[in-house]
Order: sequence, then structure tokens, then C-alpha cells
Amino acid sequence: MSGSSAELTVGRTVDWRFAATVGAKLARPGPPATDYTRNQALEQLAAAAREAELPVREVTGLNEGNAVTEARIVDRPGWIRAAAQSMRVMTGGTDKPSGFVTGRVTGAQTGAVLAFVSSGILGQYDPFAEGGGELLLVWPNVIAVERQLRVSPSDFRLWVCLHEVTHRVQFRANPWLADHMSSALAVLTKDGGDDVTEVAARLADHVRNRHTQTDPNASGVLGLMRAVQGEPQRRALDQLLVLGTLLEGHADHVMDAVGPAVVPSVATIRARFNQRRQRRQPPVQRILRALLGVDAKISQYTRGKAFVDHVVSEVGMQRFNTIWSGPETLPLPTEVDEPQRWIDRVL
Repeated sequence: MSGSSAELTVGRTVDWRFAATVGAKLARPGPPATDYTRNQALEQLAAAAREAELPVREVTGLNEGNAVTEARIVDRPGWIRAAAQSMRVMTGGTDKPSGFVTGRVTGAQTGAVLAFVSSGILGQYDPFAEGGGELLLVWPNVIAVERQLRVSPSDFRLWVCLHEVTHRVQFRANPWLADHMSSALAVLTKDGGDDVTEVAARLADHVRNRHTQTDPNASGVLGLMRAVQGEPQRRALDQLLVLGTLLEGHADHVMDAVGPAVVPSVATIRARFNQRRQRRQPPVQRILRALLGVDAKISQYTRGKAFVDHVVSEVGMQRFNTIWSGPETLPLPTEVDEPQRWIDRVL
């Protein structure tokens, strides 16, 4: 994965160790918690990650047969360090960036971004972790959200684990997914060497056409990214967006499909969690969310879940699983919002 022959520019110009150090220092402190509360959260999250595996395998039909690996429960600085390491591997970076000053500057910028994101991440499956994939759960954020939503802590912790364990099952049952992500990322982060006049022309076209575009990926910062990219990079970005939408939507579908037999208050948790996603943010928060693609991420959940819900309701989970056969059976960008087109093409 990190051994791709594509020449990556992002990984080589970031001092990832410095990024992790800066991010850990800038991370906001977690919610106040006694030692008892912290230890209880650590124990319950570890147990919930194990408990979620069997119902996820049963609902998805993705049973790779491997033993259940333990989740790693971390705080915000711990997540930042793990994320920086994963990003280094994904982008083919090294511990020694190509330029000291540039590496420190980009490292500080990356660390600041990771610090901001670290307060909102509940959990994450990292397929690029050294030594194999790893499930991370961020205990301070889980505590903060369950308090905010006023829901049962044990139910909420299991509900979160159902989503993240689904990602673990997705990648372990389909090892090609990580390679597919890595190859698309290699194209996306490769120095295209485009002439500045070509980039300016693309940007001008984007500005002229922005009022007539209906593609949800064509607006905002994401639209600007696409406007200045060459065709190979646009295709790679589309691949990553579609895959992310599928993975997140599938995980959200599984969370709810497991149902009240496993999480008694699942309906209440889902309703309050959706309200939290949609609530209005302060202006600075909204700007940062837009710049970091957080709003695009939320769109991935809703559009992806609608896609999976429709296909599973029409053909059942067993036939839906054809989607994991390889890159050619993944939905096309035009099929995400029209799942019947994917059914007609693939099934």
C-alpha cells in the first residue's frame, strides 16, 4: 500500500512526528471524568467492541472467520498520534521529510487540523495501522456525546461499537478495499505538474458553471478541489468519495439493523444523534467544518445509508454483498443517489 510506485508529494513534505506533537498539544481537554468513570468507560468500550462482532457478522453476512481483535481505547492525543502515523503510511511519507522548514510548517498545519478533528471522533477503524488494521475508540468523546444526548451509556457505547466494528469487518472480509483506497490516494496526492494556465482555466469554468451544477460534490471546497484537478485526480477523488459513502452508509445501516434486541434504546439514540448532526453550528465552527469536509462526511452517512437501505430492501443482504466483489461492482458516482441503477447494472 505505502509501497506504491506513484510519486507522492504530500507524505514527503510533512513532518508527521511534529504534526503528532503539535496536534497533541493543541487538542482540547476532554470532559471532566472521575477515575471511576474513566475506568468504567475503558472497560465497557473494550467489552462492547468484542460483543458487537458477532451481531455485525450475522447481519452483514461478512464472516471472515478470523479471531476478534481487541480494540485500542485512546484519548484525544492518542488518536492524533495514531492518525498522524496512519496518514504517513497512506501517503508514503517517511520520518524525515524532504525539507526541514517545509516539513515543520506543514506538520504544524496538519497537527492543528488533527487537533480540531480529534474532539469529534468517536471511533475509527484504521486499515493502514502498522502491523495490520486496528480499531480505535476515543473514550472522552464517547462520554461527551452520551452526556449531551442524555442516553444510556452502556447502550450508546455498544451502538458506537456496532458502527466501528462494521468497518473492521468490511476491511477484514475484503482485503482489496485497503489497496483500492491506497491506489486512489496515490493518484490524488501525486504531483500532477499541471501548467498554471490549465489550472486557472479549470477554475474559471467552475466559477461560470457553479450555478447550474446539481452534483453535491461540485459545491463548496470539494468543488474547488475538483475544479483545479486533472482528470485522473478527479476520478481518484470520486473513487474515494463513493467508497467512503458506501462504507459509512453500510455501517449506519448495520447499526440500526442489529436493532433493539442488542441495543434496547436504539431508536432514541438514533433520533437524538441525527438531531445532533443537523444542529446549527457557530460561524467559526461552520467554516472549519466546511474547510475540513465534515459536512461532506455527514452527507456521506445520509446518502450512503439511503443507498444501502434501498438495495437491501429490494434484493436482500446476500445479493447486496455482491458489492464487495471488487472495484468494478462498487457503485458509480451517478448510482449513489439512484440505487436502482446499480441494481440494474450489477445484479
